[in-house]
Amino acid sequence: MARILLIEDDKRLAEMVSNYLEEAGFSVTAAHTGSAGLALHGREGFDALVLDLMLPDMDGLDVCRKVRGEGSTPILMLTARGDAMDRVIGLEMGADDYLPKPFEPRELLARLKAILRRSRGDAKAEVMRFGRIEIDIGARQVRLDGEERPLTGYQFELLLILARHAGRVMSRDALMDLVKHERLEAFDRSIDVHISRIRAAIEDDAKKPRRVITVRGAGYVFAKAQD
Repeated sequence: MARILLIEDDKRLAEMVSNYLEEAGFSVTAAHTGSAGLALHGREGFDALVLDLMLPDMDGLDVCRKVRGEGSTPILMLTARGDAMDRVIGLEMGADDYLPKPFEPRELLARLKAILRRSRGDAKAEVMRFGRIEIDIGARQVRLDGEERPLTGYQFELLLILARHAGRVMSRDALMDLVKHERLEAFDRSIDVHISRIRAAIEDDAKKPRRVITVRGAGYVFAKAQD
């Protein structure tokens, strides 16, 4: 049974979400402030975090940053509709996915299952090597010169898809479809945010990428030949 930490200040919404997820087989612990949620996260182990960005005592983005600084617990953000900048910043801070309010409980459940599935990964012990880069599928780790580079579950999955199609240009739509199994919404730039985080982790110079390359007007390509 996956253990979920829900940080949501709207108590009625928190109760509704908790009941729905528990009926789906999850164990849910709810906190109504950012500080209470951080305290729970620090004391107990959770499989995933559902985080509202509008909290009464602190910015949900700060909660996201602190949780990510403590480990790799998957994070699903809940955002107010239209807060595109908050979503971008949240993804940059390490959130795995976001869901705008109001939302359908079924979509929340589907997205939560998806980030949990990505975080658990494939048990098959396979390592892909590209020059100084190693992608350890079984351990869900990326290493540069033998040193692990931090990526969220979503970012690891995105890099893995690019690596499995090395040398082939992948459009944003194709990447979104393969990682999240849904089409990219107009003006959605979440893929670009994740790519920038991947570059920060694995490129020698993220401003002059040589491993994950932009093909203007087409998408991204993972270089087959690497140093």
